[in-house]
Amino acid sequence: MSVRPAPRQRGVAPPSPSRVSAWCARLEQSRGFEVAIVIVVGLNAVVLGIETYPHPGSLGTLLRTLEWFFRAVFVSEIAIRVLAHGNRPQDFFRHGWNVFDFVVIAAAFIPGLHGESPALRVIRIARVVRLVRFSPGLRTIVAALLRSLPGVGGFLALALVTLYVYGMAGWLIFGDSDPERYGTIGRAALTLFVLLSLENLPELIEHGMALSPWTLVYYVSFVLITANLLVNILIAVIVNSMEEARRLEMTEGMAADEDGDGVPDDLDRIIISQRLDDLRALVAELERDLRVDRGTPGGRGGLLRSGDEPGPPSSGR
Repeated sequence: MSVRPAPRQRGVAPPSPSRVSAWCARLEQSRGFEVAIVIVVGLNAVVLGIETYPHPGSLGTLLRTLEWFFRAVFVSEIAIRVLAHGNRPQDFFRHGWNVFDFVVIAAAFIPGLHGESPALRVIRIARVVRLVRFSPGLRTIVAALLRSLPGVGGFLALALVTLYVYGMAGWLIFGDSDPERYGTIGRAALTLFVLLSLENLPELIEHGMALSPWTLVYYVSFVLITANLLVNILIAVIVNSMEEARRLEMTEGMAADEDGDGVPDDLDRIIISQRLDDLRALVAELERDLRVDRGTPGGRGGLLRSGDEPGPPSSGR
C-alpha cells in the first residue's frame, strides 16, 4: 500500500530571511526612516525638559506612557538596523555609533533602573546625543575631537608643566605677601588657571605691583606663553584633526562595498588593497614576458620602447 504525501497547507509562505534583510536595508537607508528617528529623539528631549517642571499627576502618567513609546520605537529601530545586515548581524557592532546606540537603548532595560532612578535619567539624557549620528557636520566634529585626544594629551602635559613652574614662581614672589592666592602651590596653580580667562588680570597686576617689582614680568610672560602660544597649539591640533576627520568621512562615503555586506568598512578596503596588489603583480609578470619575448631569437617584437629598433620581419610559410 503506497503512502501518499500529506497535502501542503495553503496559505502565505513566510518571508525568507533574505527578503526580510533586503526590506530592512531599504527601510534603514530611506530618508523617511532617518527623519522619523530624528523626530522621535527630538520629542524624547522635549519630554525630558518637561519633566524638570512641576506637573500634575495626570501629566506624569502621560509622560511615562511616552517614555515606553520611545523605548518601543528605539528597540524597533535597532532591530531593523541589525536585520539589515542579513547573515552577518555582527557587522552592526563594527561601527562605534551603532555600539553607542545599542548600549544606550539596552541599558534602559537593566533590572533595577526604573522610576526616578538617577542612572536611568542619565541614560535617557544620553539618547539626545544620538542626534549627532544623523548630522554629518556634527559627526565630523566629534570624530575630530576623538582624533585630537593624543595631541591634546601632549598639550595638557605642557600646560600642567607651565602652571607648575609659574605656580612655584608665584609662591616664591607672592607667597608671604598674598597667601590667599599664592600661599601654597595648589592655590597658586588655581589662581593661574583662573587667570587663563584673562578676566582678573588687571586686578592681579594692580595688586601685585604694590608687593613686588617682578609682578609685571611675571604676569606678562605668563599671558604670552599661555594665552598665545599654548592656545594656538591647541587650535592647530584641533584644526588638523578636523581636516583628517573630514577626509576620513569623505573616504568612507566613497568606499565600495566589496564584501557584499552592505557596509563599506575596513574589510572592503583590505579587499581593494589585495586586488591592487594582484594587479601590480600581473603587470610585473607581463613586463617580464615582454622582455623575454624581445630577447628570444625569432620571437615576436612585442612592444617597442624608446631606443629600440624594429628587427626584420620573420618569414612565414
